[in-house]
Amino acid sequence: MKTIFQKVEKEMVSEISFKKDIDIDQHSDLISQLHKAMILGNEYHTKVSICFIDDMGPKQIETTIWYAGTKFICLKGGRFIPIDHIVEVKF
Repeated sequence: MKTIFQKVEKEMVSEISFKKDIDIDQHSDLISQLHKAMILGNEYHTKVSICFIDDMGPKQIETTIWYAGTKFICLKGGRFIPIDHIVEVKF
C-alpha cells in the first residue's frame, strides 16, 4: 500500500510535533539524499520535496535544506525536522 503524504507549507513545520517514537522505512540512501539536497539548497537555492512522518501522520513539504546534521535537518527560518522521521527526499 502506498503512503499518501499531506502537503504542508514549510512555515507550518514549527507547529508540527515529533514527540512520538516511530518505526518507518527510510530510503536506503537517505543520508546521501540529505547532503545532496543541502548542497543544492545552499549553492543553487534549489527546493526539494521532503517526505516525513510527524505525530499526526505522513507529511510532505517543498523547501530548501540549509543544513543536514546527524540528528536533524534545518530549514529556512530555523525550522528543524528530525532525520529519524524523514522517509525520503525527492529531487
